[in-house]
Amino acid sequence: MKKPLFITIIAILLLGTTTGYYFYAQNDAEEVQFRSEKVSRGDMQVVVTATGTLSAVRTVQVGSQVSGTLQKVNVDFNDKVSKGQIVAQIDPTFLEASVRDAEASLQRTTAQYNEAKRSYERIRTLVEKNLASQADYDAAMAQFEANDAARKQSVAQVERAKINLRYATIKSPIDGVVISRAVDVGQTVAASLSAPTLFTIAHDLTKMQVQANVDEADIGKVEEQQEVTFTVDAYPEQAFRGKVRQVRLSPKVEQNVVNYTVIIDVPNPDLKLMPGMTATVTILINRKEAVLRVPTVALRFNPPEEYIEIRKDSAQQGGGSDTAQNDRRRQWRERMQREGGGPGGGPGGGIGGGMGGGGFDPQRRMQQRIPSRIWVMNERKKLEPVMVRTGISDGTFTEIVRGRIEEGQEIVVGTIAQKPVAVQNSSPFNQQRNTGGGMPRRF
Repeated sequence: MKKPLFITIIAILLLGTTTGYYFYAQNDAEEVQFRSEKVSRGDMQVVVTATGTLSAVRTVQVGSQVSGTLQKVNVDFNDKVSKGQIVAQIDPTFLEASVRDAEASLQRTTAQYNEAKRSYERIRTLVEKNLASQADYDAAMAQFEANDAARKQSVAQVERAKINLRYATIKSPIDGVVISRAVDVGQTVAASLSAPTLFTIAHDLTKMQVQANVDEADIGKVEEQQEVTFTVDAYPEQAFRGKVRQVRLSPKVEQNVVNYTVIIDVPNPDLKLMPGMTATVTILINRKEAVLRVPTVALRFNPPEEYIEIRKDSAQQGGGSDTAQNDRRRQWRERMQREGGGPGGGPGGGIGGGMGGGGFDPQRRMQQRIPSRIWVMNERKKLEPVMVRTGISDGTFTEIVRGRIEEGQEIVVGTIAQKPVAVQNSSPFNQQRNTGGGMPRRF
């Protein structure tokens, strides 16, 4: 009886030892290593990106106010035209007949006017000699005035018919280039409520503009006269330049997304840019040269508490974890006020600090007042915080305005967890053994 009991105890001890060793090796295999980068100095710029469409600064759509069949089309795509040049001719046969009809109507109303005038003058003479009644005089005068109005109406009809006849000859209103032609000879033009567009003429393709759609989150940074660079798919290796001319107040709402139109003037001396091209726009908001900068991820890194340097005076106090944590926070606040100025403390820390020279920028002032924290590793392989003030950021790097860091100094930006290498990935009690060519079995 003692021998089986002894074997059972030994088996339990072996089982516990094996299990403990497995979990110990599993936990010990993941060693935390810190990833560090050096503080560098370089150029930084803050930009706003958007997409837009190229177009001529001045584009005119040439239409027709009269209906008819196109008799001539004198221009084609890409033709240069001058102001007053005849670009198309509508068949004037019907319009010329309208002019003759209006002239005949004018001749008839003129004859009636002359007859009414002679009758009025005769009745007026008789009334002066008391040979006609006042009623006859009033009737003659009314007839004369009616015929006078009818004659004036006929004159207006003749003028209208002649104007329509002139409209049959379509002329270019500006100097420019024909970029669109929508009609051909023999096509019928029907001008009813709106004039149909026959041609589109761009005034000067050496001066173009980009209509960029900027998101509402970025429109507050865009101002007039800011420098712009953009690319088009036709010339992906070449960067074109321009300047912001106008920020339009009218919003564009598409699928609950609010955009604003920004007009960018673009020189085009070599005529490489064409109307309708899609431009990828980069608007330069701010640029600084040779600034001290750190990776942006370093400002977001929060290390584990066991790797943070704890001062001896804080460790000797109450001994509780809450007390040590409070002490560390108190030390960080003191160091923040001593190194970073703090809100309202130190040179330029308050609202009125550092305002000399230049205008007041609330966003930049608030950004300078709020210190940030980066971590450095000391000689004991522990992490210590360094309070800094940040400036502009391009997403990858952030400018350091003030703080106890130097160019080339290494700072911690993250951790690297080492995966177990020699430790088994499965439980030691779930091993497999080959039994001589058959299916593996578990025991």
